[in-house]
Amino acid sequence: MRWTAFAWESASRAFNNRPTFTGLVVVLAASSGGGLVAYADSQPDQPQGFKKKKVVVLGTGWAGTTFLRNLDSKLYDVQVISPRNYFAFTPLLPSVTCGTVEPRSVVEPIRRILEKKGGDFKFWEAECFKIDPANKKIHCRSNMGTNLDGNGEFLVDYDYLVVAVGARSNTFNTPGVTENCHFLKEVEDAQKIRRSVMDCFEKASLPYLNEEERKKNLHFVVVGGGPTGVEFAAELHDFVTEDLSKLYPSIQHLVKISLIEAADHILTMFDKRITNFAEDKFGRDGIDVKTGYKVVKVSKDAITMQNPATGDITVPYGMAVWSTGIGTRPFVVDFMKQIGQANRRVLATDEWLRVRECDDVYAVGDCATINQRRVMEDISEIFRVADKDKSGTLTVKEIQDILEDIYVRYPQVKLYMKSKQLNGIADLIRTGKGDTEKESVELSIEEFKKALSLVDSQVKNLPATAQVAAQQGQYLATCFNKMQTAEENPEGPIRIRGEGRHRFNPFRYRHLGQFAPLGGEQTAAQLPGDWVSIGHSSQWLWYSVYATKQISWRTRALVISDWGRRFIFGRDSSGI
Repeated sequence: MRWTAFAWESASRAFNNRPTFTGLVVVLAASSGGGLVAYADSQPDQPQGFKKKKVVVLGTGWAGTTFLRNLDSKLYDVQVISPRNYFAFTPLLPSVTCGTVEPRSVVEPIRRILEKKGGDFKFWEAECFKIDPANKKIHCRSNMGTNLDGNGEFLVDYDYLVVAVGARSNTFNTPGVTENCHFLKEVEDAQKIRRSVMDCFEKASLPYLNEEERKKNLHFVVVGGGPTGVEFAAELHDFVTEDLSKLYPSIQHLVKISLIEAADHILTMFDKRITNFAEDKFGRDGIDVKTGYKVVKVSKDAITMQNPATGDITVPYGMAVWSTGIGTRPFVVDFMKQIGQANRRVLATDEWLRVRECDDVYAVGDCATINQRRVMEDISEIFRVADKDKSGTLTVKEIQDILEDIYVRYPQVKLYMKSKQLNGIADLIRTGKGDTEKESVELSIEEFKKALSLVDSQVKNLPATAQVAAQQGQYLATCFNKMQTAEENPEGPIRIRGEGRHRFNPFRYRHLGQFAPLGGEQTAAQLPGDWVSIGHSSQWLWYSVYATKQISWRTRALVISDWGRRFIFGRDSSGI
Protein backbone atom coordinates (compact mmCIF):
# COMPACT_ATOMS: atom_id res chain seq x y z
CA MET A 1 0.00 0.00 0.00
CA ARG A 2 1.39 3.27 -0.78
CA TRP A 3 1.17 5.26 2.40
CA THR A 4 0.97 9.05 2.53
CA ALA A 5 1.13 11.45 5.40
CA PHE A 6 -2.35 12.10 6.55
CA ALA A 7 -4.72 13.44 9.18
CA TRP A 8 -8.01 11.76 9.94
CA GLU A 9 -10.60 11.50 12.67
CA SER A 10 -10.35 8.90 15.43
CA ALA A 11 -12.45 5.80 14.85
CA SER A 12 -15.80 5.95 16.64
CA ARG A 13 -16.66 3.34 19.24
CA ALA A 14 -18.42 0.18 18.14
CA PHE A 15 -22.16 0.46 17.83
CA ASN A 16 -24.22 -1.14 20.59
CA ASN A 17 -26.90 -2.67 18.37
CA ARG A 18 -27.46 -6.33 19.09
CA PRO A 19 -28.99 -7.83 15.93
CA THR A 20 -29.19 -11.59 15.59
CA PHE A 21 -27.74 -13.50 12.67
CA THR A 22 -27.70 -17.04 11.42
CA GLY A 23 -24.91 -18.52 9.41
CA LEU A 24 -21.21 -17.73 9.03
CA VAL A 25 -19.59 -14.39 8.18
CA VAL A 26 -16.15 -13.85 6.66
CA VAL A 27 -14.62 -10.42 6.08
CA LEU A 28 -11.70 -9.73 3.72
CA ALA A 29 -10.13 -6.29 4.17
CA ALA A 30 -7.31 -4.67 2.16
CA SER A 31 -4.57 -3.12 4.18
CA SER A 32 -0.84 -3.46 4.40
CA GLY A 33 0.08 -6.92 5.62
CA GLY A 34 -2.38 -9.60 4.66
CA GLY A 35 -4.48 -11.27 7.32
CA LEU A 36 -7.78 -12.90 8.20
CA VAL A 37 -10.23 -12.31 11.07
CA ALA A 38 -13.21 -14.38 12.14
CA TYR A 39 -15.56 -14.15 15.16
CA ALA A 40 -17.28 -17.12 16.82
CA ASP A 41 -19.37 -18.38 19.75
CA SER A 42 -22.93 -17.69 20.68
CA GLN A 43 -24.26 -14.57 22.31
CA PRO A 44 -25.61 -15.25 25.84
CA ASP A 45 -28.87 -13.39 25.29
CA GLN A 46 -29.69 -15.08 21.98
CA PRO A 47 -32.45 -17.69 21.69
CA GLN A 48 -31.51 -21.26 22.45
CA GLY A 49 -30.05 -22.98 19.41
CA PHE A 50 -29.03 -19.70 17.80
CA LYS A 51 -25.75 -19.92 15.90
CA LYS A 52 -23.78 -16.79 15.22
CA LYS A 53 -22.43 -16.24 11.76
CA LYS A 54 -18.73 -16.57 11.22
CA VAL A 55 -16.84 -13.51 10.06
CA VAL A 56 -13.36 -14.12 8.71
CA VAL A 57 -11.04 -11.13 8.38
CA LEU A 58 -7.90 -11.35 6.28
CA GLY A 59 -5.32 -8.78 7.30
CA THR A 60 -4.25 -6.75 10.32
CA GLY A 61 -3.45 -3.46 8.61
CA TRP A 62 -5.39 -0.22 8.76
CA ALA A 63 -8.63 -1.50 7.24
CA GLY A 64 -8.74 -4.87 8.99
CA THR A 65 -7.73 -3.56 12.41
CA THR A 66 -10.15 -0.63 12.30
CA PHE A 67 -12.93 -3.04 11.31
CA LEU A 68 -12.11 -5.27 14.28
CA ARG A 69 -11.92 -2.41 16.76
CA ASN A 70 -15.38 -1.17 15.78
CA LEU A 71 -17.17 -4.47 15.20
CA ASP A 72 -19.57 -5.62 17.93
CA SER A 73 -17.86 -8.92 18.72
CA LYS A 74 -20.90 -10.24 20.60
CA LEU A 75 -22.79 -10.56 17.35
CA TYR A 76 -20.36 -12.73 15.42
CA ASP A 77 -17.97 -15.63 15.59
CA VAL A 78 -14.74 -13.90 14.53
CA GLN A 79 -11.53 -15.39 13.20
CA VAL A 80 -8.49 -13.34 12.19
CA ILE A 81 -5.83 -14.61 9.82
CA SER A 82 -2.65 -12.67 9.06
CA PRO A 83 1.02 -13.47 8.42
CA ARG A 84 1.94 -10.84 11.03
CA ASN A 85 0.58 -10.80 14.58
CA TYR A 86 0.59 -7.03 14.99
CA PHE A 87 -0.75 -3.77 13.63
CA ALA A 88 1.86 -1.32 12.28
CA PHE A 89 1.47 2.46 12.16
CA THR A 90 2.86 2.60 8.63
CA PRO A 91 2.96 6.41 8.16
CA LEU A 92 5.92 6.48 10.57
CA LEU A 93 7.96 3.87 8.69
CA PRO A 94 10.22 6.54 7.10
CA SER A 95 11.08 7.65 10.64
CA VAL A 96 11.96 4.07 11.57
CA THR A 97 14.48 3.82 8.72
CA CYS A 98 16.76 6.41 10.32
CA GLY A 99 16.22 5.75 14.02
CA THR A 100 13.98 8.74 14.68
CA VAL A 101 11.40 6.24 15.95
CA GLU A 102 12.10 2.69 17.08
CA PRO A 103 10.33 -0.24 15.34
CA ARG A 104 8.51 -1.50 18.43
CA SER A 105 7.11 1.98 19.05
CA VAL A 106 4.90 1.78 15.95
CA VAL A 107 3.47 -1.73 16.40
CA GLU A 108 0.71 -3.10 18.61
CA PRO A 109 0.11 -6.86 19.03
CA ILE A 110 -3.18 -7.83 17.40
CA ARG A 111 -4.01 -10.15 20.30
CA ARG A 112 -3.78 -7.21 22.68
CA ILE A 113 -6.18 -5.25 20.47
CA LEU A 114 -8.64 -8.14 20.36
CA GLU A 115 -8.31 -8.72 24.11
CA LYS A 116 -9.38 -5.13 24.78
CA LYS A 117 -12.41 -5.67 22.53
CA GLY A 118 -13.59 -8.61 24.59
CA GLY A 119 -15.76 -11.38 23.20
CA ASP A 120 -14.63 -14.64 21.67
CA PHE A 121 -12.16 -14.64 18.81
CA LYS A 122 -9.46 -16.72 17.20
CA PHE A 123 -6.25 -15.49 15.64
CA TRP A 124 -3.98 -17.56 13.41
CA GLU A 125 -0.63 -16.35 12.19
CA ALA A 126 -0.84 -17.61 8.63
CA GLU A 127 -1.41 -16.32 5.15
CA CYS A 128 -4.26 -16.94 2.74
CA PHE A 129 -3.14 -18.32 -0.61
CA LYS A 130 -6.51 -19.14 -2.17
CA ILE A 131 -10.15 -18.08 -1.86
CA ASP A 132 -12.90 -20.51 -2.87
CA PRO A 133 -16.03 -18.33 -3.11
CA ALA A 134 -18.19 -21.13 -4.49
CA ASN A 135 -17.75 -23.24 -1.36
CA LYS A 136 -17.12 -20.31 1.00
CA LYS A 137 -13.72 -21.59 2.06
CA ILE A 138 -10.27 -20.06 2.45
CA HIS A 139 -7.03 -21.95 1.94
CA CYS A 140 -4.34 -20.87 4.39
CA ARG A 141 -0.73 -21.75 5.07
CA SER A 142 1.36 -21.29 8.20
CA ASN A 143 5.13 -20.94 8.09
CA MET A 144 5.47 -21.73 11.79
CA GLY A 145 4.74 -25.43 11.69
CA THR A 146 3.40 -28.30 9.63
CA ASN A 147 0.36 -30.51 9.73
CA LEU A 148 0.31 -34.27 9.19
CA ASP A 149 0.86 -33.69 5.48
CA GLY A 150 3.94 -31.62 6.25
CA ASN A 151 2.84 -28.44 4.49
CA GLY A 152 1.22 -26.33 7.23
CA GLU A 153 -1.95 -25.82 5.19
CA PHE A 154 -5.51 -25.68 6.53
CA LEU A 155 -9.03 -24.66 5.47
CA VAL A 156 -11.29 -22.04 7.02
CA ASP A 157 -14.96 -21.74 6.10
CA TYR A 158 -16.93 -18.53 6.40
CA ASP A 159 -20.31 -16.89 6.15
CA TYR A 160 -18.90 -13.45 5.41
CA LEU A 161 -15.38 -12.74 4.28
CA VAL A 162 -13.61 -9.39 4.68
CA VAL A 163 -10.46 -9.03 2.60
CA ALA A 164 -8.05 -6.48 4.02
CA VAL A 165 -4.69 -7.78 2.85
CA GLY A 166 -3.29 -4.55 1.47
CA ALA A 167 -0.99 -4.52 -1.51
CA ARG A 168 2.61 -5.20 -2.46
CA SER A 169 5.15 -2.87 -4.02
CA ASN A 170 4.79 -2.44 -7.76
CA THR A 171 8.04 -2.91 -9.69
CA PHE A 172 6.39 -2.40 -13.11
CA ASN A 173 8.45 -5.46 -14.18
CA THR A 174 11.62 -3.37 -14.14
CA PRO A 175 14.61 -5.74 -14.34
CA GLY A 176 16.65 -6.03 -11.16
CA VAL A 177 14.33 -4.14 -8.81
CA THR A 178 13.26 -7.08 -6.66
CA GLU A 179 16.82 -8.37 -6.32
CA ASN A 180 18.62 -5.09 -5.67
CA CYS A 181 16.22 -2.51 -4.20
CA HIS A 182 14.70 -2.01 -0.78
CA PHE A 183 10.97 -1.45 -0.40
CA LEU A 184 9.24 0.51 2.34
CA LYS A 185 5.91 -1.09 3.15
CA GLU A 186 6.54 -3.12 6.30
CA VAL A 187 8.40 -2.68 9.58
CA GLU A 188 10.90 -5.30 8.42
CA ASP A 189 11.59 -3.19 5.32
CA ALA A 190 12.39 -0.16 7.46
CA GLN A 191 14.75 -2.20 9.65
CA LYS A 192 16.60 -3.53 6.59
CA ILE A 193 17.00 0.00 5.23
CA ARG A 194 18.38 1.20 8.55
CA ARG A 195 21.00 -1.56 8.61
CA SER A 196 21.86 -0.97 4.96
CA VAL A 197 22.45 2.77 5.53
CA MET A 198 24.90 2.02 8.33
CA ASP A 199 26.60 -0.70 6.27
CA CYS A 200 27.17 1.81 3.47
CA PHE A 201 28.85 4.25 5.85
CA GLU A 202 30.99 1.57 7.48
CA LYS A 203 32.02 0.20 4.10
CA ALA A 204 32.94 3.68 2.86
CA SER A 205 35.15 4.12 5.93
CA LEU A 206 37.38 1.14 5.13
CA PRO A 207 41.01 2.16 4.50
CA TYR A 208 41.58 0.33 1.21
CA LEU A 209 38.84 2.11 -0.82
CA ASN A 210 39.58 4.97 -3.18
CA GLU A 211 37.42 8.09 -3.34
CA GLU A 212 35.29 6.89 -6.25
CA GLU A 213 34.43 3.71 -4.41
CA ARG A 214 33.56 5.73 -1.31
CA LYS A 215 31.29 8.01 -3.36
CA LYS A 216 29.54 4.98 -4.84
CA ASN A 217 28.85 3.48 -1.41
CA LEU A 218 27.53 6.81 -0.13
CA HIS A 219 25.17 7.44 -3.04
CA PHE A 220 21.63 6.78 -1.81
CA VAL A 221 18.96 6.59 -4.51
CA VAL A 222 15.22 6.92 -3.87
CA VAL A 223 12.99 5.94 -6.80
CA GLY A 224 9.54 7.54 -6.58
CA GLY A 225 8.63 11.13 -5.81
CA GLY A 226 5.44 10.41 -3.88
CA PRO A 227 4.90 11.08 -0.17
CA THR A 228 6.79 7.98 1.00
CA GLY A 229 9.83 8.56 -1.19
CA VAL A 230 9.98 12.27 -0.38
CA GLU A 231 9.65 11.70 3.36
CA PHE A 232 12.34 9.02 3.36
CA ALA A 233 14.74 11.26 1.40
CA ALA A 234 14.10 14.07 3.91
CA GLU A 235 14.59 11.74 6.91
CA LEU A 236 17.83 10.37 5.45
CA HIS A 237 19.15 13.89 4.80
CA ASP A 238 18.44 14.89 8.41
CA PHE A 239 20.08 11.69 9.69
CA VAL A 240 23.22 12.39 7.68
CA THR A 241 23.53 16.10 8.46
CA GLU A 242 22.49 16.02 12.12
CA ASP A 243 24.02 12.74 13.31
CA LEU A 244 26.22 10.78 10.90
CA SER A 245 28.27 13.82 9.84
CA LYS A 246 29.58 13.99 13.42
CA LEU A 247 30.43 10.28 13.49
CA TYR A 248 31.95 10.09 10.00
CA PRO A 249 33.55 13.53 9.51
CA SER A 250 36.11 12.36 6.96
CA ILE A 251 33.54 11.05 4.46
CA GLN A 252 30.41 13.07 5.17
CA HIS A 253 31.17 15.41 2.23
CA LEU A 254 30.94 12.44 -0.16
CA VAL A 255 27.32 11.62 0.67
CA LYS A 256 24.79 12.14 -2.13
CA ILE A 257 21.03 11.59 -2.06
CA SER A 258 19.16 11.32 -5.38
CA LEU A 259 15.39 11.33 -5.80
CA ILE A 260 14.20 9.98 -9.15
CA GLU A 261 10.65 10.66 -10.40
CA ALA A 262 9.17 9.79 -13.80
CA ALA A 263 6.69 12.68 -13.74
CA ASP A 264 7.59 16.33 -14.22
CA HIS A 265 7.30 17.11 -10.50
CA ILE A 266 7.40 15.39 -7.13
CA LEU A 267 4.36 15.24 -4.80
CA THR A 268 1.98 15.62 -7.73
CA MET A 269 -1.02 14.76 -5.51
CA PHE A 270 -0.39 17.91 -3.45
CA ASP A 271 -1.08 21.56 -4.14
CA LYS A 272 1.42 23.16 -6.54
CA ARG A 273 2.61 25.47 -3.78
CA ILE A 274 3.75 22.46 -1.79
CA THR A 275 5.33 20.82 -4.82
CA ASN A 276 7.33 23.94 -5.67
CA PHE A 277 8.42 24.48 -2.05
CA ALA A 278 9.54 20.84 -1.71
CA GLU A 279 11.60 20.97 -4.90
CA ASP A 280 13.22 24.27 -3.90
CA LYS A 281 13.99 23.04 -0.38
CA PHE A 282 15.51 19.80 -1.60
CA GLY A 283 17.64 21.83 -4.00
CA ARG A 284 18.91 23.98 -1.13
CA ASP A 285 19.57 20.89 0.99
CA GLY A 286 21.67 19.29 -1.75
CA ILE A 287 19.21 16.49 -2.57
CA ASP A 288 19.46 15.81 -6.31
CA VAL A 289 15.88 15.74 -7.63
CA LYS A 290 15.70 14.16 -11.08
CA THR A 291 12.22 14.59 -12.57
CA GLY A 292 11.23 13.22 -15.95
CA TYR A 293 13.49 10.18 -15.54
CA LYS A 294 12.24 6.60 -15.81
CA VAL A 295 14.27 3.79 -14.25
CA VAL A 296 14.59 0.95 -16.76
CA LYS A 297 17.12 -1.34 -15.07
CA VAL A 298 18.71 -1.88 -11.68
CA SER A 299 21.88 -3.93 -11.32
CA LYS A 300 23.87 -4.71 -8.20
CA ASP A 301 26.03 -1.61 -8.54
CA ALA A 302 24.24 0.77 -10.91
CA ILE A 303 20.85 2.17 -11.90
CA THR A 304 19.95 2.89 -15.53
CA MET A 305 17.35 5.56 -16.24
CA GLN A 306 15.89 7.18 -19.33
CA ASN A 307 15.10 10.78 -20.18
CA PRO A 308 13.77 11.99 -23.57
CA ALA A 309 16.45 14.69 -23.73
CA THR A 310 19.48 12.75 -22.51
CA GLY A 311 18.68 9.13 -23.37
CA ASP A 312 19.95 6.36 -21.13
CA ILE A 313 22.01 7.32 -18.07
CA THR A 314 23.72 4.84 -15.76
CA VAL A 315 24.81 5.91 -12.27
CA PRO A 316 26.50 3.86 -9.53
CA TYR A 317 24.85 3.64 -6.12
CA GLY A 318 25.34 2.21 -2.68
CA MET A 319 21.71 1.70 -1.65
CA ALA A 320 18.41 2.09 -3.52
CA VAL A 321 14.87 2.36 -2.15
CA TRP A 322 11.97 1.67 -4.54
CA SER A 323 8.75 3.55 -3.73
CA THR A 324 6.77 3.92 -6.94
CA GLY A 325 3.29 2.58 -6.17
CA ILE A 326 1.40 -0.57 -5.27
CA GLY A 327 0.46 -3.82 -6.96
CA THR A 328 -2.04 -6.58 -6.27
CA ARG A 329 -1.07 -9.61 -4.20
CA PRO A 330 -0.85 -12.88 -6.19
CA PHE A 331 -3.70 -14.73 -4.45
CA VAL A 332 -5.98 -11.70 -4.96
CA VAL A 333 -5.11 -11.79 -8.67
CA ASP A 334 -6.14 -15.46 -8.79
CA PHE A 335 -9.36 -14.63 -6.95
CA MET A 336 -10.12 -11.86 -9.45
CA LYS A 337 -9.75 -14.34 -12.30
CA GLN A 338 -12.27 -16.66 -10.65
CA ILE A 339 -14.95 -13.95 -10.41
CA GLY A 340 -14.47 -12.37 -13.83
CA GLN A 341 -12.28 -9.42 -12.84
CA ALA A 342 -9.10 -10.60 -14.57
CA ASN A 343 -8.70 -7.40 -16.58
CA ARG A 344 -8.78 -5.10 -13.57
CA ARG A 345 -5.78 -3.68 -11.71
CA VAL A 346 -7.27 -4.25 -8.24
CA LEU A 347 -10.33 -5.93 -6.79
CA ALA A 348 -13.54 -4.07 -7.65
CA THR A 349 -16.27 -3.47 -5.07
CA ASP A 350 -19.55 -1.62 -5.14
CA GLU A 351 -20.27 1.47 -3.03
CA TRP A 352 -21.08 -0.76 -0.04
CA LEU A 353 -17.62 -2.40 -0.22
CA ARG A 354 -19.08 -5.70 -1.46
CA VAL A 355 -16.90 -7.50 -3.99
CA ARG A 356 -18.65 -7.45 -7.34
CA GLU A 357 -19.76 -10.77 -8.77
CA CYS A 358 -19.24 -12.49 -5.40
CA ASP A 359 -21.72 -12.97 -2.56
CA ASP A 360 -20.84 -12.32 1.09
CA VAL A 361 -17.30 -11.14 0.37
CA TYR A 362 -16.17 -7.60 1.22
CA ALA A 363 -12.88 -5.90 0.40
CA VAL A 364 -11.39 -2.79 1.99
CA GLY A 365 -8.12 -0.90 1.84
CA ASP A 366 -5.40 -0.98 -0.80
CA CYS A 367 -6.40 -4.36 -2.26
CA ALA A 368 -9.64 -2.97 -3.65
CA THR A 369 -11.20 0.03 -5.31
CA ILE A 370 -14.80 1.20 -5.36
CA ASN A 371 -16.37 0.91 -8.79
CA GLN A 372 -18.76 3.85 -8.56
CA ARG A 373 -21.96 3.29 -10.52
CA ARG A 374 -22.25 5.67 -13.47
CA VAL A 375 -25.35 7.81 -13.87
CA MET A 376 -25.53 7.14 -17.60
CA GLU A 377 -25.65 3.39 -16.95
CA ASP A 378 -28.86 3.86 -14.98
CA ILE A 379 -30.29 6.96 -16.64
CA SER A 380 -33.35 5.16 -18.00
CA GLU A 381 -34.11 3.60 -14.61
CA ILE A 382 -33.63 6.95 -12.85
CA PHE A 383 -36.11 8.48 -15.27
CA ARG A 384 -38.59 5.64 -14.60
CA VAL A 385 -38.37 6.04 -10.80
CA ALA A 386 -38.76 9.82 -11.00
CA ASP A 387 -41.71 9.61 -13.40
CA LYS A 388 -44.27 8.81 -10.73
CA ASP A 389 -47.30 9.66 -12.86
CA LYS A 390 -46.02 7.48 -15.73
CA SER A 391 -46.52 10.34 -18.17
CA GLY A 392 -43.31 9.70 -20.07
CA THR A 393 -41.99 13.15 -19.13
CA LEU A 394 -40.48 14.68 -16.00
CA THR A 395 -41.15 17.97 -14.31
CA VAL A 396 -38.47 19.72 -12.28
CA LYS A 397 -40.64 19.03 -9.22
CA GLU A 398 -40.53 15.27 -9.88
CA ILE A 399 -36.76 15.38 -10.25
CA GLN A 400 -36.36 17.38 -7.06
CA ASP A 401 -38.44 14.81 -5.16
CA ILE A 402 -35.75 12.16 -5.68
CA LEU A 403 -32.75 14.48 -5.96
CA GLU A 404 -31.44 13.72 -2.45
CA ASP A 405 -31.55 9.98 -3.17
CA ILE A 406 -29.68 10.61 -6.43
CA TYR A 407 -27.06 12.62 -4.55
CA VAL A 408 -26.50 9.75 -2.13
CA ARG A 409 -26.45 7.02 -4.80
CA TYR A 410 -24.49 9.03 -7.37
CA PRO A 411 -22.30 11.57 -5.53
CA GLN A 412 -20.83 12.74 -8.82
CA VAL A 413 -24.13 14.52 -9.54
CA LYS A 414 -23.75 16.82 -6.55
CA LEU A 415 -20.07 17.40 -7.29
CA TYR A 416 -20.89 18.34 -10.85
CA MET A 417 -23.68 20.68 -9.82
CA LYS A 418 -21.39 22.36 -7.30
CA SER A 419 -18.88 22.99 -10.03
CA LYS A 420 -21.56 25.07 -11.83
CA GLN A 421 -20.87 23.40 -15.11
CA LEU A 422 -24.36 22.05 -15.77
CA ASN A 423 -26.48 23.62 -18.49
CA GLY A 424 -30.07 23.31 -19.63
CA ILE A 425 -32.09 20.94 -17.48
CA ALA A 426 -29.45 20.84 -14.73
CA ASP A 427 -29.69 24.58 -14.28
CA LEU A 428 -33.47 24.24 -14.34
CA ILE A 429 -33.29 21.64 -11.56
CA ARG A 430 -31.14 23.86 -9.41
CA THR A 431 -33.04 27.11 -9.95
CA GLY A 432 -36.52 25.63 -10.12
CA LYS A 433 -36.87 25.03 -6.39
CA GLY A 434 -39.86 26.94 -5.12
CA ASP A 435 -40.66 28.28 -8.62
CA THR A 436 -44.06 26.86 -9.59
CA GLU A 437 -43.78 27.87 -13.19
CA LYS A 438 -40.45 26.19 -13.70
CA GLU A 439 -41.50 23.14 -11.72
CA SER A 440 -44.24 22.55 -14.25
CA VAL A 441 -41.84 22.37 -17.23
CA GLU A 442 -41.87 18.89 -18.70
CA LEU A 443 -38.69 17.14 -19.87
CA SER A 444 -38.30 14.19 -22.16
CA ILE A 445 -35.90 11.36 -21.46
CA GLU A 446 -33.55 12.61 -24.19
CA GLU A 447 -33.44 16.07 -22.59
CA PHE A 448 -32.83 14.43 -19.22
CA LYS A 449 -29.95 12.38 -20.66
CA LYS A 450 -28.41 15.45 -22.26
CA ALA A 451 -28.51 17.40 -19.02
CA LEU A 452 -26.64 14.66 -17.11
CA SER A 453 -24.39 13.45 -19.93
CA LEU A 454 -21.17 14.87 -18.43
CA VAL A 455 -21.88 14.18 -14.77
CA ASP A 456 -19.78 11.01 -14.66
CA SER A 457 -16.63 13.01 -15.41
CA GLN A 458 -16.53 13.75 -11.66
CA VAL A 459 -15.99 10.08 -10.75
CA LYS A 460 -12.52 9.57 -9.25
CA ASN A 461 -10.80 6.61 -7.62
CA LEU A 462 -9.84 6.95 -3.98
CA PRO A 463 -6.14 7.17 -3.08
CA ALA A 464 -4.41 4.17 -1.52
CA THR A 465 -3.81 5.70 1.90
CA ALA A 466 -4.19 4.73 5.52
CA GLN A 467 -6.86 7.40 5.88
CA VAL A 468 -9.09 5.76 3.27
CA ALA A 469 -8.51 2.24 4.63
CA ALA A 470 -9.36 3.28 8.20
CA GLN A 471 -12.59 4.99 7.16
CA GLN A 472 -13.62 1.96 5.12
CA GLY A 473 -12.96 -0.38 8.05
CA GLN A 474 -15.03 1.79 10.37
CA TYR A 475 -17.89 2.07 7.87
CA LEU A 476 -18.02 -1.68 7.25
CA ALA A 477 -18.07 -2.45 10.98
CA THR A 478 -20.99 -0.05 11.39
CA CYS A 479 -22.87 -1.87 8.65
CA PHE A 480 -22.25 -5.26 10.27
CA ASN A 481 -23.38 -3.95 13.66
CA LYS A 482 -26.66 -2.70 12.19
CA MET A 483 -27.26 -5.45 9.67
CA GLN A 484 -30.42 -6.97 11.16
CA THR A 485 -32.10 -3.70 12.08
CA ALA A 486 -31.32 -2.38 8.60
CA GLU A 487 -33.12 -5.36 7.07
CA GLU A 488 -36.31 -4.28 8.80
CA ASN A 489 -35.71 -0.52 8.61
CA PRO A 490 -33.45 0.28 5.64
CA GLU A 491 -31.78 3.68 5.80
CA GLY A 492 -30.17 3.87 2.37
CA PRO A 493 -31.29 5.55 -0.86
CA ILE A 494 -34.06 4.35 -3.17
CA ARG A 495 -33.14 1.31 -5.24
CA ILE A 496 -32.97 2.52 -8.81
CA ARG A 497 -32.99 -1.05 -10.06
CA GLY A 498 -35.44 -2.92 -7.89
CA GLU A 499 -37.93 -2.07 -5.18
CA GLY A 500 -37.58 -0.43 -1.78
CA ARG A 501 -34.44 1.09 -0.34
CA HIS A 502 -30.86 -0.04 0.19
CA ARG A 503 -30.09 -1.21 3.72
CA PHE A 504 -27.33 1.34 4.24
CA ASN A 505 -26.07 4.54 2.74
CA PRO A 506 -23.07 3.86 0.50
CA PHE A 507 -19.54 4.50 1.73
CA ARG A 508 -18.38 8.09 1.38
CA TYR A 509 -14.79 9.06 1.94
CA ARG A 510 -14.16 12.25 3.87
CA HIS A 511 -10.76 13.72 3.13
CA LEU A 512 -9.27 15.23 6.28
CA GLY A 513 -5.99 16.46 4.84
CA GLN A 514 -2.47 15.19 4.26
CA PHE A 515 1.08 15.95 5.38
CA ALA A 516 4.45 15.85 3.66
CA PRO A 517 7.42 16.08 6.08
CA LEU A 518 10.31 17.77 4.22
CA GLY A 519 13.09 17.57 6.80
CA GLY A 520 14.73 20.23 8.92
CA GLU A 521 11.70 20.31 11.21
CA GLN A 522 9.55 21.58 8.34
CA THR A 523 6.37 19.95 7.07
CA ALA A 524 3.85 20.81 4.38
CA ALA A 525 0.21 20.44 5.35
CA GLN A 526 -2.75 20.50 2.98
CA LEU A 527 -6.11 20.46 4.72
CA PRO A 528 -9.70 20.70 3.42
CA GLY A 529 -10.78 24.08 2.16
CA ASP A 530 -7.60 24.67 0.12
CA TRP A 531 -5.74 25.44 3.35
CA VAL A 532 -1.98 25.05 2.86
CA SER A 533 0.66 25.56 5.53
CA ILE A 534 4.39 25.01 5.16
CA GLY A 535 7.05 25.37 7.82
CA HIS A 536 7.88 24.70 11.45
CA SER A 537 4.34 25.27 12.74
CA SER A 538 3.06 22.51 10.44
CA GLN A 539 5.73 20.19 11.83
CA TRP A 540 4.27 20.58 15.32
CA LEU A 541 0.80 19.95 13.89
CA TRP A 542 2.23 16.77 12.33
CA TYR A 543 3.63 15.70 15.71
CA SER A 544 0.29 16.25 17.45
CA VAL A 545 -1.78 14.47 14.80
CA TYR A 546 0.47 11.42 14.58
CA ALA A 547 0.67 11.15 18.38
CA THR A 548 -3.11 11.39 18.63
CA LYS A 549 -3.71 8.77 15.96
CA GLN A 550 -1.63 6.07 17.63
CA ILE A 551 -3.70 2.95 18.22
CA SER A 552 -2.91 2.65 21.95
CA TRP A 553 -1.59 4.66 24.87
CA ARG A 554 1.44 2.37 24.91
CA THR A 555 2.51 3.22 21.34
CA ARG A 556 1.60 6.86 21.89
CA ALA A 557 3.93 7.07 24.89
CA LEU A 558 6.71 5.22 23.05
CA VAL A 559 6.53 7.41 19.94
CA ILE A 560 6.53 10.65 21.95
CA SER A 561 9.45 9.42 24.05
CA ASP A 562 11.35 8.50 20.86
CA TRP A 563 10.85 12.02 19.53
CA GLY A 564 12.08 13.46 22.83
CA ARG A 565 15.10 11.15 22.90
CA ARG A 566 16.03 12.20 19.38
CA PHE A 567 15.88 15.89 20.32
CA ILE A 568 18.15 15.31 23.33
CA PHE A 569 20.53 12.55 22.30
CA GLY A 570 20.19 12.33 18.52
CA ARG A 571 19.46 9.24 16.45
CA ASP A 572 21.01 5.88 17.21
CA SER A 573 23.51 4.75 14.57
CA SER A 574 23.93 1.15 15.72
CA GLY A 575 23.79 -1.34 12.89
CA ILE A 576 21.13 -3.56 14.46
